[in-house]
Amino acid sequence: MKKLAFFLVLLVPVAFTACKTQQKATAPKATSHIIVGDNSQTSLDWPGIYTGTLPCADCEGIVTTITISKDLTYNRSTVYKGKSITPFVETGNFSWDKGGASIQLQGITDGPSKYLVGENKLVQLNMEGRIITGELADKYVLTKTGQQFSESDLIGKKWRLMEMNSKAIPNPGSDGKDYFIILQNEENRINGYAGCNSFFGTYEMKAGSRISFSKMGSTMMACPNMNIEQELFRILEMVDNYSFNGTTLQLKKARMAPLAKFELIAE
Repeated sequence: MKKLAFFLVLLVPVAFTACKTQQKATAPKATSHIIVGDNSQTSLDWPGIYTGTLPCADCEGIVTTITISKDLTYNRSTVYKGKSITPFVETGNFSWDKGGASIQLQGITDGPSKYLVGENKLVQLNMEGRIITGELADKYVLTKTGQQFSESDLIGKKWRLMEMNSKAIPNPGSDGKDYFIILQNEENRINGYAGCNSFFGTYEMKAGSRISFSKMGSTMMACPNMNIEQELFRILEMVDNYSFNGTTLQLKKARMAPLAKFELIAE
C-alpha cells in the first residue's frame, strides 16, 4: 500500500503537466493582424443627390435635398413646408467617421449634421450621432434620386436663360434668337447673348459649388429694349454659388432664391 500511494503521488504531477502541455498546444495563437472589411465609404457608390421630407416639430415637414460629391463637398437645401417656399441652402465640406459608415456636414452647429450612409440612402442621425428610434424612425431617410454631376458637366455647353428673379423669360426672344450663356474651358471664359449684345468675361469655380464672374464686357449696340440684358449683367455680378442637375442650372447669391435659371440646349 505504501508503494502504491508513493506511485500515485508521482503520477499526479506528471498527468497535470501533460494536461497543461496539451492546453498550450491547442490554444490559439495571438495575432496583431486586423482584417478590415468593406464599408460605406469604400464599397458604395455614395456620391449623388438625396431627397426626402423629414419630420418637423412646428411645420408640415422639412423638404430636404443633399448633394454629396467625390471632392468631399456638400450642398444641403431645406424648405419648411407650410412656413416658407424659399429654400435654405448650406454648402461646405463633409468628413467621414473612422469606420467609414457615416458623414458629418461641417459648419452646421444649430441642427443635425450627421448622416448614416447606406445603399442609395442617407439616414439622418440625432445630435449625438446616434440612430433615431421610435415611431418616426423610418421618416428620417433621404433617398438617392439622381446622378451626381461635376463642374465638367457644365463646361462647353449652351445654357438657355429661362427665368430671372422668379419671372419667366420669353426665350427665344422677339428676334428669334436664344438668350444663353456658355462657360468655356479655355481661359475660363464666359460668352453669351441676352437680346441685344453679345457679352463675354471670365468665371471662377471653387469647391462647395461656388462661382463668380468678372471682367464682363459686351458689344455696344443700342436696342429698343435692353431690360433683360441689363438685368442678367447685374445678376452675373452678384452670384456666388450655383446648383444644377444635369439639365437645369441655377445661379444664386448666398442662401437667396435662385437669381437666374437656365436649361441645357440639346446639341
